[in-house]
Amino acid sequence: MIQVEALTKRYGTTTAVDGLSFSALPGTVTGFLGPNGAGKSTTMRLIVGLERPTSGTATVDGHRYADLPAPLHSVGVMLDARSVHPGRTAYRHLLAHARTHGISTARVREVIEMTGLESVARRRAGTFSLGMGQRLGIATALLGDPQTLILDEPVNGLDPDGVLWVRRLVRDLAAEGRTVLLSSHLMHELALCADRVVIIGKGRLLADAPVQEIVERSAGGSLEEAYLELTAGSVEYRGRAADGTSASGGSR
Repeated sequence: MIQVEALTKRYGTTTAVDGLSFSALPGTVTGFLGPNGAGKSTTMRLIVGLERPTSGTATVDGHRYADLPAPLHSVGVMLDARSVHPGRTAYRHLLAHARTHGISTARVREVIEMTGLESVARRRAGTFSLGMGQRLGIATALLGDPQTLILDEPVNGLDPDGVLWVRRLVRDLAAEGRTVLLSSHLMHELALCADRVVIIGKGRLLADAPVQEIVERSAGGSLEEAYLELTAGSVEYRGRAADGTSASGGSR
C-alpha cells in the first residue's frame, strides 16, 4: 500500500507538490494523471526517496522507502527507462541489480522471459528502441518480485502488442494482491487497465475515485473528457480544436 499524506515539496519559491494526499491500495491498479508540470514525477520521486519532502509523508506499507529493509523486494520502480548504461547488455544490467540485492540468476532469466527480452538480452541497451528500453525498465522493476509497483509512463514507445502486454501484466499483478501505481498520458489505456485514478493539477489533488465514477461525473462520458474538465484551470496553455472545443497536448 502506498500512502501519501499532506505531501508538500517546494523548490525555493516554487511549490511542485502542495499538500497532496491519496492512497494506492493492494489488489488495485491506480492511474496517476495530471498536466505537464502538475507534480506527478516529483510525487513519485518523493515516494521512492529520490527527493526529500518539505513536509508531509509518503510511505510504502507504513514505512518510508529509505527505511525498508529490502527496498527492491518491496517496491519495483520504473521512473526513467533511459537511465540504463548504454554500453551494458540487458542481461548484465539485470544481473548487476540482482547481485547487489541478493537475487538469483534464475530470477534474472525469469524476468527476461516475462518481458519478452530473450532475443535481445545480450545486446547493449544503447542499441534498444524506445519500446525495448521500456521493457527493460519494467524487467528491472519486477526483478525483486515486489508487492508494490510504481511505473511512470510504462507504455511509452510500445507497439499495440506491447501496450496490450502491459495492460495484462498490471491487471495480473493487481489480481495477485499487489499495489500498482502508474502514470500514463494515454487516457483510453488507463480507462481499460486502471481500477481508480488520482488526478492532480498544480501539485494539488483534483480527483481520487474509481474510473467509472470519474467517467459518470463527466458531461462527455469518457475518462479523457473528465480529465479535461477537471484540469481546465491547471494548465498553462490549452488551445482550441477546429470544432471550437478544448484541445490539450496531453498529461505529461
